[in-house]
Amino acid sequence: MKGLVYHGKEDIRYQIVDDPKIEEPRDIIVRATACGICGSDLHVFHGEMTEIGSGLGLARTFCVGHEAVGEVVETGKSVSRLKIGDTVMLSGFVSCGYCVPCLRGNSKMCESGGWNVYGFGTGLGGCQAELIRVPGADYNAASIPEGISVEQAVLLTDNLPTAYCAVQNACISAGRSVAVIGLGPIGLMVVELAMQMGASVVYAIDLVPERRQRAENLGAVPVNEADIIGFVTEATKGKMIDCAIEAVGSDKTMRLALDLVGIDGNVSILGVNNNMGFTIPRQLFVNNVTIRGNFATEIPRYWKDLVNLLQQKKIAPEQFITSRRPLSEGLEAYKAFNSDKSNTLKTILMP
Repeated sequence: MKGLVYHGKEDIRYQIVDDPKIEEPRDIIVRATACGICGSDLHVFHGEMTEIGSGLGLARTFCVGHEAVGEVVETGKSVSRLKIGDTVMLSGFVSCGYCVPCLRGNSKMCESGGWNVYGFGTGLGGCQAELIRVPGADYNAASIPEGISVEQAVLLTDNLPTAYCAVQNACISAGRSVAVIGLGPIGLMVVELAMQMGASVVYAIDLVPERRQRAENLGAVPVNEADIIGFVTEATKGKMIDCAIEAVGSDKTMRLALDLVGIDGNVSILGVNNNMGFTIPRQLFVNNVTIRGNFATEIPRYWKDLVNLLQQKKIAPEQFITSRRPLSEGLEAYKAFNSDKSNTLKTILMP
């Protein structure tokens, strides 16, 4: 088969690699029909694996990517819910799926060998390839539900559940004010979800004017001020924000999120950052602020809620897909996603 293979910093090659094989009875093999490039894939593209997780090292070569949908072409003997010919969406985050924590949706507490993510050189192949081995397939893959498009299904493999988890962690509900820092694909999905959940106001913060405009089109208030803290202080009459979501991953934006939140507020951090070069202001302890971080989302945990929202057409995250390319143009797609912040949001690749 062919896939996109990491060879070093900014060196992604479309080349022939070995076909994956069934290794365990609960595996399936999927022929990909569409896959996505995620913001976290750029850390691999930049050769910055330590930004994803302490202690993880880049293998010399491996297929990249962790978002895909496709057709089941082979099944292990213990697979019961899926069959050859089914069109499925994959969870970018995988675990055993049969221990008690996994069955409760707490995949990070997996008791059977822990969890993993495709495409980071950690022993699980990447999804930006023609064929993908899916372990624990009855749990880590699901038939695409009725009324869900292929492109929506790609978003369900990581980006949309990650945005939804961030919204849940921020405790967004009707009447609460929200600030979203970083308006990439996931940040914009957070804006859309926050509006759907009845936020009284959503302040959309990003350096790129085109991204602020997209957020404004969703009903958010774009913030383009040199003094963001001062602007929000005045706009809220000093009460500040109830729910702040950081979707960038830099120390500067994390400090901003912490400075924006008010009494009994919630800060949800989903940006990837191992540096942690910031401090928590003392006032947050005085104000009873809750801070939650989530750098790896337990995808299947949120599928039911999100499929319901999509089927009822309450959200339309596919609007943030701005580029569609053949898998053979993977390197060009990565370069565009890396450099063209004005026009490129979500990219879909077709093997």
